[in-house]
Amino acid sequence: MTTKRKPERVFDRDREWDGLLRFATSPSSDVRLGIVSGRRRQGKTFLLDALSEVVGGFFFTATEATEVEALERFGRAVARYAGGGRYAFRNWEEALERLFAVVGNDLVVLDEFPYLTKATPALPSLLQWALDPRGPARVAGSRILLCGSAMSVMGGLLSGSAPLRGRASLELVVRPLGYREAAAFWGIDDPRLAVLVHSIVGGTPAYRRDFVAGDAPESLADFDSWVLRTVLNPQVPLFREARYLLAEETEIRDVALYHAVLAAIANGNTTRGGIASAIGRSSTDMAHPLSVLEDSQLIVREADPFQKGKPVFRIAEPLIVFYEAIMRRHWTPLERGNQAAAWHSSQATFLSQVVGPHFENICRDWAMSAGPDVFGELPGQVAGAVVKDPDRRSQIQIDVAVLAPEEPGRRRRILSLGEVKWDRTMTTGHLDRLIRARELLSGKGYDVSDTVLACYSGAGFDDGLRSSTEKPLLIDLETLYARS
Repeated sequence: MTTKRKPERVFDRDREWDGLLRFATSPSSDVRLGIVSGRRRQGKTFLLDALSEVVGGFFFTATEATEVEALERFGRAVARYAGGGRYAFRNWEEALERLFAVVGNDLVVLDEFPYLTKATPALPSLLQWALDPRGPARVAGSRILLCGSAMSVMGGLLSGSAPLRGRASLELVVRPLGYREAAAFWGIDDPRLAVLVHSIVGGTPAYRRDFVAGDAPESLADFDSWVLRTVLNPQVPLFREARYLLAEETEIRDVALYHAVLAAIANGNTTRGGIASAIGRSSTDMAHPLSVLEDSQLIVREADPFQKGKPVFRIAEPLIVFYEAIMRRHWTPLERGNQAAAWHSSQATFLSQVVGPHFENICRDWAMSAGPDVFGELPGQVAGAVVKDPDRRSQIQIDVAVLAPEEPGRRRRILSLGEVKWDRTMTTGHLDRLIRARELLSGKGYDVSDTVLACYSGAGFDDGLRSSTEKPLLIDLETLYARS
């Protein structure tokens, strides 16, 4: 069999392509259903369209429509695939029978599947019937890929007592590009510029191709101008994108409440109690909105490895952080085209609430992907953490805590403790805090015998730190962006 190569127009996505291709070409009769999900703008449709082009098959993208309208569009699409004519389906059972009879043992892609289930909630049950041993999909040998961006809907397809639970051979989440891949995608060679751009648009491919028409900053000196002519420009689609991301989630009703929650997190209130206090609600009131935002993958819950039961929340989409920290508070002047003044007055906030925390996330991503030569073995967990210092009545913030996998009957081993600074030259003072944290954690029963102390900086390290007898690991921008 000839190798089916990924089309050149598809950037990166090698692992995703390999998984999709294995599914689409598998000789196994048990491989029949795949679920592809991911937040909007990540290139899911682009990727699946390329797959359909390479392996052949039926591709249908749903839209918001009534059941009657959806069946009419679906009938036209099946007829085109069959070579002409017209199909008028009375219901989805009839439509699926005809679809699989026409497609045979080829691939079926139903894109934006949540739009179909919104109009026809019974559709997953009908697909279950089609996949049964005597169902039309199984008899024809068809393979089905269901794709969608409504994360709560897609996540529910295979959960609990859902009709399709246990039927899927593939569960693929298309995530944003990694920070290194994003820099290559934007054509940025300067690591400092790459961090600044990534702190606004993250690794979402569509934000370069569709939302700013390929406009990338030419250099670090062009960054401010790029911000003014793209994300802060009311005439550019990226300007309102953060608001649309929230509005598009089907489970979100009170948009103002959810914006308030996101704004609280963007402003540094990352615990449930802190978020509740910031928006004037009780902590118990936060359970539902935080759960919805987490299910939608707009926020992530991260456990503090040194403080059990005290998770923190982080916004998953950088553009939302930028909107909540910068744009929302200047919305009126921005809409009126006075973006220069708004951007000028937001510089300190941009560095402290957007770039600083985002750079910490990049450093944690680097640590999680580090090989065994960096920390002695592969990390089992990487997170931000807090170490309490009762003697000094203070606490030490650990920006990058790297822990080995848990082993029953053995003390938890800490592979590394790290501090991150974006715009400050790091000194022995930063190292001293890590040394103190190591001592405190040793007293709490952690194994710190091989703990590597690490300093991550976007501004460099002074001579004292470089010559320290502790020999800390010093990670600069070039190290973070070095391709392995």
